Amino acid sequence: PYQIKLTNGTEKTIHSPGDFPDRSSLLESKEPWVQGVIITPENYLGAVTELAKEKRAEFGEFETVGSRIKVNLRLPLAEIMIDFYDRLKSVSSGYASFDYDLADFQVVEAVKLEILVAKQPIDALSQIVVSSEAERLGKALVAKLKTAIPRQNCEVSIQAAIGTHVIAREDIQALRKDVLAKMSGGHIERKMKLLEAQRKGKARMKQFGQVQIPQEAFLSILSR
Repeated sequence: PYQIKLTNGTEKTIHSPGDFPDRSSLLESKEPWVQGVIITPENYLGAVTELAKEKRAEFGEFETVGSRIKVNLRLPLAEIMIDFYDRLKSVSSGYASFDYDLADFQVVEAVKLEILVAKQPIDALSQIVVSSEAERLGKALVAKLKTAIPRQNCEVSIQAAIGTHVIAREDIQALRKDVLAKMSGGHIERKMKLLEAQRKGKARMKQFGQVQIPQEAFLSILSR
């Protein structure tokens, strides 16, 4: 959930990127933070703290508990929802543990990162992100989606945008069907007519066709 305040004085809590307002009407946004504890062997402390810094953590006291280090910290809930736990286990060879409780809400400069496939916004792929990270995440997401969405009969664009501003783009090239494969000979004008008919057909599909997006494309955004 995000707590937002609009320029008209309205305050509300939203739970979906689709409800996030346009920047022109947004006065303030707050995100939930957690109070957490990481317990790790001392030799993994450097890697663990680097991961926490990447996740915008604020550190409290470091305590020695036997042969382990107890790290008290605060960090945004959004930063631990996707891949934090898996990465913590990876950098600590499985030895670090993590526990947390919801704490409070803090002001954040957030934006809605919208994903468009064939220029159509896909709500299920949109995210609320920190504005300073939007361009990096946008480029990473469209690159992942380019490999996750199969080639179609027409070229498909994948864009990441904030409002009307496109910050990243990838294109999936169209499948090419050889319409001349069965023509061992024939007049050049006939071949040109077939190629022109193919070009017009692809143009129609690009304008009216529906892009097939597999489940894997949606799952790919769950790993950054």
